[in-house]
Amino acid sequence: MITKRVPLHSFKRPLVAILRGLTTQEALPLIETLITAEFEAIEVPLNSPEPFASIGAAVREFGDHVLLGAGTVLDRSDVDRLADLGARLVVTPNTDTNVIDRSVSCGMVTMPGVSTATEALLAWRHGASALKFFPAGILGPDGIAAIRTVLPSEAPVAAVGGASEQNFDAYLARGIKIFGLGSSLYKPGMDRTELGNRARAIITAYDVATDQLRR
Repeated sequence: MITKRVPLHSFKRPLVAILRGLTTQEALPLIETLITAEFEAIEVPLNSPEPFASIGAAVREFGDHVLLGAGTVLDRSDVDRLADLGARLVVTPNTDTNVIDRSVSCGMVTMPGVSTATEALLAWRHGASALKFFPAGILGPDGIAAIRTVLPSEAPVAAVGGASEQNFDAYLARGIKIFGLGSSLYKPGMDRTELGNRARAIITAYDVATDQLRR
C-alpha cells in the first residue's frame, strides 16, 4: 500500500490531450501546437507508433513546461521505461495495482481507469493521483456522480471516453472537472492548423462552461 501519493498538478484547466496514433515525426510540432493553445497535460498512448521515441523527444523539449507521459500503460516495465525517459504521467485504461504501485514509487502522476466503485476505491488506496472514469460516454455524468458519492471527497475525478466540449457543462455541474480528450481533439494525420483550431475551440468551450457554472 502507498506511503506517499503523488498529487495531481495544479492546472489552469485540467484538460489532458490524448494523442493516440501520433508518429515520432509529428510529435514535437503537434505538441508545441497544443502548448501554444494552453494545454498543460499531454499523453501519448502506448499503442501509437514508436510511442517511447515520441515521449522521450517531447520530454526533452517540453518537459519543464507541461505534464507529459503515456496512456494505455498496461505493464510495470513500461512504467520503468517512462520513468527513465523523464515522463511524469501514467494513464491506464484499467485498474492494475502493480502498475499503480510502480508509478507511485517512481514519483509519477497516475490516472488509472475505473468504471465501478470497487475499482475506484482500490485505485485510490494504492495511490492514484486522480481517478479516470472510462468510458465516460457509457457511465454519463449521472453515473459518475453516483459513484463519486462513496469516494473520498478529496479524490480528483476525470471523465474520459465520450467527454468533449459538447458536454463539459453536464459533467462540471456534477463536480467532474478533469477531462481527457482523445478523438474530439486529435485524429491521426491531423495537421498543425487543424489541431490548433480544435484545441482553441475546446479551451474556449471549457472556459465558457466553467464561467457559466460560477454564475
